Amino acid sequence: MKIAVYPGSFDPITNGHLDIVRRAAQMFDRVIVAVAVNDAKAPLFTVDERVQLVAEAVKGLRTVSVDEFDGLLVEYARRKRASVVVRGLRAVSDFEFEFQLALMNRKLDSGIETIFLMTKDEYTFISSRQVKEICQLGANVSDFVPRGVERAMRGKFGSKRLG
Repeated sequence: MKIAVYPGSFDPITNGHLDIVRRAAQMFDRVIVAVAVNDAKAPLFTVDERVQLVAEAVKGLRTVSVDEFDGLLVEYARRKRASVVVRGLRAVSDFEFEFQLALMNRKLDSGIETIFLMTKDEYTFISSRQVKEICQLGANVSDFVPRGVERAMRGKFGSKRLG
Protein backbone atom coordinates (compact mmCIF):
# COMPACT_ATOMS: atom_id res chain seq x y z
CA MET A 1 0.00 0.00 0.00
CA LYS A 2 1.43 3.38 -1.06
CA ILE A 3 0.75 5.98 1.62
CA ALA A 4 1.43 9.67 1.05
CA VAL A 5 1.48 12.56 3.50
CA TYR A 6 0.43 16.03 2.39
CA PRO A 7 1.64 18.36 5.16
CA GLY A 8 0.84 22.00 5.71
CA SER A 9 -0.52 24.57 8.09
CA PHE A 10 -3.78 24.82 6.10
CA ASP A 11 -4.70 28.11 7.78
CA PRO A 12 -7.11 27.87 6.05
CA ILE A 13 -7.32 25.10 3.49
CA THR A 14 -7.95 26.59 0.03
CA ASN A 15 -9.32 25.24 -3.22
CA GLY A 16 -5.70 25.02 -4.41
CA HIS A 17 -4.88 22.69 -1.52
CA LEU A 18 -7.96 20.61 -2.33
CA ASP A 19 -6.85 20.32 -5.94
CA ILE A 20 -3.56 18.81 -4.74
CA VAL A 21 -5.37 16.45 -2.32
CA ARG A 22 -7.74 15.18 -5.02
CA ARG A 23 -4.95 14.55 -7.49
CA ALA A 24 -2.76 12.86 -4.88
CA ALA A 25 -5.71 10.63 -3.95
CA GLN A 26 -5.75 9.36 -7.53
CA MET A 27 -2.04 8.51 -7.36
CA PHE A 28 -1.77 6.81 -3.95
CA ASP A 29 -3.69 4.19 -2.02
CA ARG A 30 -4.01 6.50 0.96
CA VAL A 31 -3.34 10.20 1.51
CA ILE A 32 -2.98 11.72 4.96
CA VAL A 33 -3.51 15.47 5.08
CA ALA A 34 -1.24 16.36 8.00
CA VAL A 35 -2.07 19.66 9.69
CA ALA A 36 1.07 21.09 11.23
CA VAL A 37 1.23 22.39 14.76
CA ASN A 38 3.58 25.36 14.58
CA ASP A 39 3.94 27.46 17.73
CA ALA A 40 6.14 29.97 15.88
CA LYS A 41 3.19 31.10 13.74
CA ALA A 42 0.08 32.87 14.96
CA PRO A 43 -2.63 31.03 12.99
CA LEU A 44 -6.15 32.36 12.53
CA PHE A 45 -7.56 28.94 13.38
CA THR A 46 -6.47 26.58 16.16
CA VAL A 47 -5.04 23.24 15.10
CA ASP A 48 -8.31 21.55 16.11
CA GLU A 49 -10.31 24.00 13.99
CA ARG A 50 -7.98 23.48 11.03
CA VAL A 51 -8.24 19.69 11.32
CA GLN A 52 -12.05 19.97 11.43
CA LEU A 53 -12.16 22.34 8.43
CA VAL A 54 -9.87 20.08 6.39
CA ALA A 55 -11.86 16.99 7.37
CA GLU A 56 -15.08 18.67 6.25
CA ALA A 57 -13.48 19.71 2.95
CA VAL A 58 -12.22 16.18 2.11
CA LYS A 59 -15.13 14.16 3.50
CA GLY A 60 -16.11 12.80 0.08
CA LEU A 61 -12.64 11.39 -0.61
CA ARG A 62 -12.70 7.91 0.91
CA THR A 63 -8.92 7.29 0.73
CA VAL A 64 -8.06 10.61 2.38
CA SER A 65 -7.72 11.09 6.12
CA VAL A 66 -6.79 14.09 8.24
CA ASP A 67 -4.43 14.21 11.18
CA GLU A 68 -2.29 16.71 13.04
CA PHE A 69 1.43 16.49 13.58
CA ASP A 70 4.17 18.23 15.48
CA GLY A 71 7.90 17.83 15.07
CA LEU A 72 9.87 16.46 12.16
CA LEU A 73 7.84 15.56 9.11
CA VAL A 74 9.97 12.53 8.25
CA GLU A 75 9.44 11.07 11.72
CA TYR A 76 5.70 11.57 11.35
CA ALA A 77 5.77 9.97 7.88
CA ARG A 78 7.69 6.98 9.27
CA ARG A 79 5.13 6.53 12.07
CA LYS A 80 2.34 6.55 9.48
CA ARG A 81 4.28 4.15 7.20
CA ALA A 82 4.21 6.75 4.43
CA SER A 83 6.85 6.55 1.72
CA VAL A 84 5.92 9.80 -0.03
CA VAL A 85 5.54 13.44 0.94
CA VAL A 86 3.36 15.49 -1.41
CA ARG A 87 4.05 19.18 -1.84
CA GLY A 88 2.14 21.65 -3.97
CA LEU A 89 3.77 24.26 -6.15
CA ARG A 90 1.98 27.36 -7.39
CA ALA A 91 4.85 29.12 -9.11
CA VAL A 92 8.58 28.96 -9.69
CA SER A 93 9.02 31.14 -6.60
CA ASP A 94 7.73 28.25 -4.43
CA PHE A 95 10.22 25.80 -5.90
CA GLU A 96 13.46 26.95 -4.23
CA PHE A 97 12.04 26.76 -0.71
CA GLU A 98 10.27 23.45 -1.37
CA PHE A 99 13.36 21.99 -3.05
CA GLN A 100 15.50 22.79 0.00
CA LEU A 101 12.94 21.17 2.30
CA ALA A 102 12.82 18.08 0.10
CA LEU A 103 16.61 17.77 0.12
CA MET A 104 16.73 18.11 3.91
CA ASN A 105 14.00 15.50 4.32
CA ARG A 106 15.88 13.17 1.96
CA LYS A 107 19.03 13.62 4.08
CA LEU A 108 17.05 12.81 7.23
CA ASP A 109 15.38 9.76 5.67
CA SER A 110 16.32 8.63 2.17
CA GLY A 111 13.41 6.17 2.12
CA ILE A 112 10.82 8.93 1.97
CA GLU A 113 10.41 10.59 -1.42
CA THR A 114 9.00 14.04 -2.04
CA ILE A 115 6.86 14.66 -5.08
CA PHE A 116 5.77 18.06 -6.30
CA LEU A 117 2.37 18.63 -7.85
CA MET A 118 1.68 21.83 -9.72
CA THR A 119 -1.66 23.41 -8.92
CA LYS A 120 -4.10 23.96 -11.73
CA ASP A 121 -3.76 27.33 -13.44
CA GLU A 122 -6.88 28.74 -11.81
CA TYR A 123 -5.36 28.23 -8.35
CA THR A 124 -1.82 29.50 -8.89
CA PHE A 125 -2.49 32.89 -7.33
CA ILE A 126 -4.35 31.64 -4.24
CA SER A 127 -2.57 31.66 -0.90
CA SER A 128 -4.02 31.20 2.57
CA ARG A 129 -2.46 34.48 3.66
CA GLN A 130 -4.10 36.45 0.86
CA VAL A 131 -7.46 34.76 1.38
CA LYS A 132 -7.40 35.75 5.05
CA GLU A 133 -6.52 39.33 4.17
CA ILE A 134 -9.28 39.78 1.61
CA CYS A 135 -11.85 38.10 3.84
CA GLN A 136 -10.88 40.36 6.73
CA LEU A 137 -11.48 43.34 4.43
CA GLY A 138 -14.95 42.06 3.65
CA ALA A 139 -14.41 40.70 0.12
CA ASN A 140 -16.03 37.54 -1.22
CA VAL A 141 -13.73 34.51 -0.88
CA SER A 142 -16.14 31.84 -2.15
CA ASP A 143 -14.03 31.22 -5.27
CA PHE A 144 -10.95 30.49 -3.17
CA VAL A 145 -12.03 28.27 -0.27
CA PRO A 146 -14.64 25.60 0.51
CA ARG A 147 -17.96 26.88 1.91
CA GLY A 148 -17.29 25.65 5.42
CA VAL A 149 -14.01 27.53 5.48
CA GLU A 150 -15.68 30.69 4.20
CA ARG A 151 -18.30 30.46 6.97
CA ALA A 152 -15.61 29.89 9.60
CA MET A 153 -13.58 32.84 8.34
CA ARG A 154 -16.65 35.11 8.37
CA GLY A 155 -17.19 33.99 11.96
CA LYS A 156 -13.65 35.00 12.89
CA PHE A 157 -13.70 38.30 10.99
CA GLY A 158 -17.39 39.20 11.31
CA SER A 159 -16.85 42.10 13.67
CA LYS A 160 -13.43 42.99 12.29
CA ARG A 161 -14.47 43.55 8.67
CA LEU A 162 -13.79 47.01 7.31
CA GLY A 163 -15.81 46.82 4.09
